[in-house]
Amino acid sequence: MLHRRLIFSLITALSLTAATISLAKDPKELVIGTSAGPYADQVKLGIKPILEKQGYKVKVVEFNDYIQPNFALAEGSLDANAFQHIIYLTKFANENKLALSELIKVPTAPIAIYSKKHSSLTEVKEGSTVALPNDPTNQARALVLLDQLGWIKLKANIDPIRASEKDVADNIKKIKLVPLEAAQLPRSLQDTDYSFVNGNFALASGLKLNDALAREKISTNYQNLVAIRTEDKTKPWVKDLEAAYRSREFLAVTNKHFAGFAKPDYQQALEVAAK
Repeated sequence: MLHRRLIFSLITALSLTAATISLAKDPKELVIGTSAGPYADQVKLGIKPILEKQGYKVKVVEFNDYIQPNFALAEGSLDANAFQHIIYLTKFANENKLALSELIKVPTAPIAIYSKKHSSLTEVKEGSTVALPNDPTNQARALVLLDQLGWIKLKANIDPIRASEKDVADNIKKIKLVPLEAAQLPRSLQDTDYSFVNGNFALASGLKLNDALAREKISTNYQNLVAIRTEDKTKPWVKDLEAAYRSREFLAVTNKHFAGFAKPDYQQALEVAAK
């Protein structure tokens, strides 16, 4: 009898604990994860004030890697995150069996080519060193831009999203490609002739997007996005979060604080409508 009572007590306690946890989450309290830098600033300067006017309490959690934010979102520690593009989200979610979905694209800092030794791209010569990211996604972006500049020629009919060094058919300018970890690229400018730098790392290191010698024209594949749990798609706070990004208030913040960022289509539409 005592044993059965103990089991009943434990079940009751666990049920009460679960109920308490489920009730503890206030739908007006949102936790948004971002990579440290401009995407955190977008939320802090633009999105958080809009939502707080609607009665939300918004907490921003910054991460220094691209692994934790998706796991934290899937397990419920975050309500949304903003740091990645659809190619990365799809691959990561599939490999780790996470039910995550895109909500909306956000203004995105392009990958661009910089130099501290040369004032223009026309100064490139045979043997010039060009650093580029060593991760497959960002390296492909850099190689496509090098092809557009006429410094290399990529093989015909390759998928530009998956381009790699082995897809270089002709090194027209005889440049030396130096693959490096993306976070190291700003520092590489001391040693290279030219370096590709991802927008977030460029800004974090003090580089200005408008100082780049060339910037990619970002395709929708590489525009960063807000991700949510798939099961949350129809929740009211999700609609409010999306509306905050689509607002004219956020467009004004983008124009003021994020010059040089590639704007998503809804912001471009707002600007056209305003003319």
